[in-house]
Amino acid sequence: MKIVIIEDEQLAADALKAMIGGIRPEAEIVATLGSVEEAVKWLTLHQAPDLIFCDIHLSDGNSFEIFRQVEVHAPVVFTTAYNQYAIEAFKVNSVDYLLKPLKPTEVAHAIKKHEDLKKQHIAEGLKGIQKMVQAPQRKSRFLVKNGQSIKAIPTQEVAYFLAEEGVVFLYTFDGKRFIINNTLDQLEEQLDGANFFRANRHLMVHIDAVKEVRPYFKGRLELLLNPHIESEQIVSSSRAPHFKEWLDM
Repeated sequence: MKIVIIEDEQLAADALKAMIGGIRPEAEIVATLGSVEEAVKWLTLHQAPDLIFCDIHLSDGNSFEIFRQVEVHAPVVFTTAYNQYAIEAFKVNSVDYLLKPLKPTEVAHAIKKHEDLKKQHIAEGLKGIQKMVQAPQRKSRFLVKNGQSIKAIPTQEVAYFLAEEGVVFLYTFDGKRFIINNTLDQLEEQLDGANFFRANRHLMVHIDAVKEVRPYFKGRLELLLNPHIESEQIVSSSRAPHFKEWLDM
């Protein structure tokens, strides 16, 4: 694992190196950078590392400026003595947000979280290749019962699918609700992943139905949907990076 540390305090950088060395002795610290300018230059000229530990307050400004100046493909663990930057960190490809003084257990958790997400990326990548080979036919409409008649609802009119007590409901953007026979697992195979995302065990949501995303406890995300839904809808910490990636496509 190749790691870059962006930290302007030498003692803090040395302490972090020691923690990483104790947690993952095989890890290689390929660079220790102390300013926005230095980080932008290094990230522009070198291949992305596997992981970045980045302090938020640097000698020449806020480290979020780095990500405005250069496209960073590596996941980032932010470190700071302040907690008011969690929202800003959420917008970047962040794995974790650690408050100083750093503790070895927290650094170890952040590294393991990155490794787990990387494994999941590989597994999902293989799953995606398999799906491409199988080339499933995407659903363009759903037949639902409407009173005594049958109605066809185009997929683009669907805001989300919600599983409640073993029944899957289709919700349209105009707030109507219909029962369908499909399971969410089946829908995940049948719908275009560019438009629909399996947010959790109960919800598959259309990208245009996501009204707001809020940081939640332990790296999870809370979704506010349109049309409004009473039940709390949470994206797990393991799926949160994929969800943010999907929203940003």
